[in-house]
Amino acid sequence: MERALARHPTLPERVFTPEERTYCESKARPAESYAGRFAAREAVIKALGGYRGKRWQDISVARHPSGAPGILLAGNAKARAEALGVERLLITFSHEKTNAVAFCVAVGR
Repeated sequence: MERALARHPTLPERVFTPEERTYCESKARPAESYAGRFAAREAVIKALGGYRGKRWQDISVARHPSGAPGILLAGNAKARAEALGVERLLITFSHEKTNAVAFCVAVGR
């Protein structure tokens, strides 16, 4: 992610929401936080079985008051989840220096 950010300075604005950028930029190593959130997006896309008309900002990572991560959907990602009957997306992700991993479960009715 550090290399991608260096090569593409507009990447954060194109991929991440303002709230995510504020959070990531407040960290000592922003690239790690960006990588975790990017991995979370990809896990959500896979949990939804993919969808057409993908926009990166249609999926964003939010934080519950407890600090736990949550997923917010908009646009085509939200439409895909609704079409599948997905009521909740459970997400976990971790990042450290050069690695980021995420796992998402789509919960239906």
